[in-house]
Amino acid sequence: MSILQVTNASFSYERQSENIFEDISFTVGKGEIFCLLGPNGCGKSTLLDNILGVNHLKQGDIRVMGKDTRTLKSGQIARYIAYVPQSHERTFPYQVIDIVKMGRAAYTGRFSSPSAEDKEIAKEALDLVGLRHLRHRPYTQLSGGEGQLVMIARALAQKTPVIVMDEPTAHLDFKHEMVVMETIVKLVKTTDLTVIMATHFPNHTFYLENSGIKTTVALMHNKHFLEVGNPTRVLNEHNMRTLYNVNTKLMTCPLDTSTVLKQLVPVSTLKRLNEEERNTYV
Repeated sequence: MSILQVTNASFSYERQSENIFEDISFTVGKGEIFCLLGPNGCGKSTLLDNILGVNHLKQGDIRVMGKDTRTLKSGQIARYIAYVPQSHERTFPYQVIDIVKMGRAAYTGRFSSPSAEDKEIAKEALDLVGLRHLRHRPYTQLSGGEGQLVMIARALAQKTPVIVMDEPTAHLDFKHEMVVMETIVKLVKTTDLTVIMATHFPNHTFYLENSGIKTTVALMHNKHFLEVGNPTRVLNEHNMRTLYNVNTKLMTCPLDTSTVLKQLVPVSTLKRLNEEERNTYV
């Protein structure tokens, strides 16, 4: 069953004739992850903003659970789609539990306080990301990785079928990048979430695929999708040259009898190669 469907989507900002992206179509099912890959400025975040209802398409439509998002108010969209930003400014020292309870705003009246049920849902969300023990810690005192897990917990508290993540591991250290990826895998497997994720790291998609999750990759290039498919088929050296102007080598290593680890390793940018070196990669 399709949870999110984007059809013939095109977008441009007001008073700009040139489209940011055009003729974009894809569907994502329950318990699946759809990853957007592409260089800075290719339109990944803009496409996510359209899915979230922040911007509105110039052409095409977006449907979540069969409903056209153009017919939904922002509070209604928030009951279908949650959002995890790549970073979140920590201005006030709210307790962690209070940050997570903010995910219940779509279910709370304008002048109402979170109910006992809302508070319990917030605690359960912190359990899912393994941070219940930090629920009374000031949010401003968390590490970058802990803060990102709190953002994921806040999104989980919305109880939506879809979560949009915009570069969820940006700015994280080596360990916390892995913690966030492991958490995403656990959540999709245990809750059947549908995840739409923009990332700058092609190897993230290999990790998701190796974890047994149905993962689809879309390569954004020149306003369109260059190619869409599973990571093993789409992430190859030719496509990386086209997408990023970078030469790579696809490395494989058996992890066990049934799993092969795949990694794209950058070798050089094309502009740095002389003609003789360039020919070795053609």
